[in-house]
Amino acid sequence: MSRFLFWLSDDAWAAIEPHLPKNQPGARRVDDRRVISGIIHMLKCGGRWADCPAEYGPSTTVYNRWNRWSRRGIWTRILTALTEEGWIAETGQIDSSYIKAHRSAGGAKGGREPMPLASRVAAGQRRSTPLSMCWEDRSASS
Repeated sequence: MSRFLFWLSDDAWAAIEPHLPKNQPGARRVDDRRVISGIIHMLKCGGRWADCPAEYGPSTTVYNRWNRWSRRGIWTRILTALTEEGWIAETGQIDSSYIKAHRSAGGAKGGREPMPLASRVAAGQRRSTPLSMCWEDRSASS
């Protein structure tokens, strides 16, 4: 299982560590490197915070650190500092699975027209009985 876990490299940790908040009130923080590795792992895999592997520490600790630092803007400051130092590029990527589109987004008003099957078009086969034949059959039987 440990081969699937994410761990910050020594170089990455050396770049991040100077930008972490220091002298914070409250209880002494647990190992920052382990918790930040857990946060990155959970963001990469997209799982529930409650399913965070135990190697990163308690899942509530990993989630609370991510949540509190997000609200305080600490992650933004860290990423800005790393960008200015040249550790990361100032680019972004979007995965299409996160973008929701309306069901008619594929075409103009009302959506796209259904495409006929090529075999039916080539053979000239009709998909249903023409309306005029239906009326003729009823009038002939009465």
